Amino acid sequence: MPPMDHESDTTREGKPAGAPEDFAVVVDARGAVMAWSAGARRLLGYRSEEVVGLPAAQLLAAKLPTAMRRHLAAGEPWTSDLALRKRNGDHVKVHLRGTPLTDSDGSTPWVLAPAATTYPAAPTDAEAAELWDLTLAQLPLPVAVYDREARFVACNQVMSRAMGLTQEEMRGLTLWEIYPAPPLGEIDRLQRQVVRTGEMIFREEQPFRASGEVRDHAWSVYLSPLKDRAGDVLGVSAVVIDITEQYWARRRLAVLNDAGARIGSSLDVSRTAEELAEVAVAGGFADFVTVDLLESVAQGHEPQPVPPGTPVQCRRTAQRSVLSGCPESVVRTGDTDVYPPGSPPAQALITGRGSHYRVGDPRLVDWSTASPARAESVRRFRIHAVMMVPLRARGITLGVMHLLRHRTADPFGKDDLVLAEEIGARAAVSIDNARRYTRERRTALALQRSLLPERLPEGQAVDLAYRYLPAGSGDEIGGDWFDVIALSGGRVALVVGDVVGHGVHASATMGRLRTAVRTLADADFAPDELLTRLDDLVIRLDREEGPDARRQAEEASGEVGATCLYAVYDPVAGLCDLARAGHPPPVLVTSDGAVQVLDLPAGPPLGLGGLPFESARITMAEGSLLALYTDGLIETPGRDIDVGLDLLTEALRHPAAGLEETCDEVMRKVRADPPGDDIVLLLARASGLGTDQVRTWQLPVDPAAVAGARRMACEQLAAWGLAELEFSTELIVSELVTNAIRYGTAPIELRLIHADVLICEVSDGTSTAPHLRRARVFDEGGRGLMLVAQVAERWGSRHTATGKTIWAEQPVPR
Repeated sequence: MPPMDHESDTTREGKPAGAPEDFAVVVDARGAVMAWSAGARRLLGYRSEEVVGLPAAQLLAAKLPTAMRRHLAAGEPWTSDLALRKRNGDHVKVHLRGTPLTDSDGSTPWVLAPAATTYPAAPTDAEAAELWDLTLAQLPLPVAVYDREARFVACNQVMSRAMGLTQEEMRGLTLWEIYPAPPLGEIDRLQRQVVRTGEMIFREEQPFRASGEVRDHAWSVYLSPLKDRAGDVLGVSAVVIDITEQYWARRRLAVLNDAGARIGSSLDVSRTAEELAEVAVAGGFADFVTVDLLESVAQGHEPQPVPPGTPVQCRRTAQRSVLSGCPESVVRTGDTDVYPPGSPPAQALITGRGSHYRVGDPRLVDWSTASPARAESVRRFRIHAVMMVPLRARGITLGVMHLLRHRTADPFGKDDLVLAEEIGARAAVSIDNARRYTRERRTALALQRSLLPERLPEGQAVDLAYRYLPAGSGDEIGGDWFDVIALSGGRVALVVGDVVGHGVHASATMGRLRTAVRTLADADFAPDELLTRLDDLVIRLDREEGPDARRQAEEASGEVGATCLYAVYDPVAGLCDLARAGHPPPVLVTSDGAVQVLDLPAGPPLGLGGLPFESARITMAEGSLLALYTDGLIETPGRDIDVGLDLLTEALRHPAAGLEETCDEVMRKVRADPPGDDIVLLLARASGLGTDQVRTWQLPVDPAAVAGARRMACEQLAAWGLAELEFSTELIVSELVTNAIRYGTAPIELRLIHADVLICEVSDGTSTAPHLRRARVFDEGGRGLMLVAQVAERWGSRHTATGKTIWAEQPVPR
């Protein structure tokens, strides 16, 4: 629908419209309408029976001018411009004259009729006539003349109308006495300065409302000295130019500049929407602003085009008002609203074009009255102008901005719509950038959570605690990682690694390495052998990615490469085997309190190839503490790595009783603030397994030894209070010992470990590992391992220095 304007009511300069000659309204002393003429009905649209008896104030669209209120209080005739409200909601400004009548009971009714346009009479004395000739009385601008005492002498009709007073009412008064309100007091002072110095002064004023005006105007004031032929200052001429349009054009440009500076300060969708609403209200552009985003955009998803003829669901993301608490709102921030097809906001979302309405527009009325709460808000706050602006970026509509006016008297115009669309377009780009960042951040965080352990495994071998602190958030997450892997025989593998760089590519590489380490750890490779195979994997992956992928990774992170530290702790033997690939060395705190940085063979970073890895073995008695970490903990810009290591060893010299408290202490003393890189800290305190939890038997290579092995195992289970597991343990021992005697060689060993699970291990001198297979109907064997797999929670084999070990685990009854 095309926007409506007031060209039929006022001129483009804002001058009053001419009232019909038969316009007449009688208002009683209480302010109620007593009589209503046909001319009044034609002008405002109300029938006589609709307004007679109602307060006349309900017909006003703006406050009464100050000068008029003075005349009303004094019961004196007045002439002024009045802004009236038509029946359809539009406003009209007319030039009326009020005449008081005296009723029989002494009250004063008023008759309102069109005012005749008159020009002030020429001054009567010679001096006033001479001054008036000098000021070009016929200038179509407000002009006034003041004497050398800055007191009013004369003015033209335009100035009289603006002030709302006649020449006789103002003559002899200073400007401050005529209208004691800013900024006229400052102009009064400047007039005296012009008389004193004899120099012209130019002053540009902010918008204010003169006593005879019904809307704010911005003025440029020229104060010029009036001199006689001898050069003596006789008075001051004040020429006023209405610069309201230029002022608001500059204000619109300022709002646009403010929008460019303030909107998009963060990559947060809600905050960006709030900044948009704040700019529109703070700049005086609208009295109430809401920003509604499509539900998919608010959730960070890719927006889809809005199909015509369907309801549109949006989420109220931000709203601001000139009133505290946004009382005009009928939808709370964060709640959703559904726009029916054909409603103004739905049309803006579907067509991608903005529009502005007045309160009487049929489409706006239908939409507002469909919601009782919205209709009440329009009535209560006298909302008279509404503008809908779609928020579009990259050809896709993201949401809609509502702009409403109730304190600002002027309706929205074409210039306002152009400005709002420009602000909305800038904000939409920022919102779309924030939406994309939110989506990428969620993806990166989800990837990060899926690649790092959700919780550490529980076991009797070690007590564990860790800290993981990324240097940044979102797509800035790095490739630092850690893992704790439960191995056979109650052993535990501790892993810490660091993929150079940040972002999704680093996280994806980290995920591949963590998965590979878990797979290789399940095969029970020694630490140096595991790193060798991991190095081969990194080289293979690098070749498969090709040069383009490598170049993208280097551009994203600046470097490529990875480091890793792999340690296996055996609680039965009290030993720990470690190997590292270019990773910082671990720190060991022995049970007697000594702290040392382990001097392990460094090994090359992963991916170089062709260089060997070496492992080392250390003793970890019960109570010993092993600290594994990434370089972000000890390396910071401006601090030497040796300083970081010294701080770490000092922090671990007197560890707290609990590992969590020790982690906090290390972070407090060693970590830089803010950290320059991602940080991983993994602490493992050895618990060990007592001799009463492990039992070992050497068995002869004799089939008769199977029965003895079953008996000894059952006796040990009884001693441990695990009689419930006797049947399944007898089956496992019988099968594993039988296979070792039949297919293996000496030495044959049976070992039971009572930890958080019951572990049964049978070792022999051959390296051939058994394989699970399905026996056929007439096969005499091949069902043993199938039975072991059925009764055990998990089972497997590992190679040793003297042969192999077959193991099976069973959960311990609570």
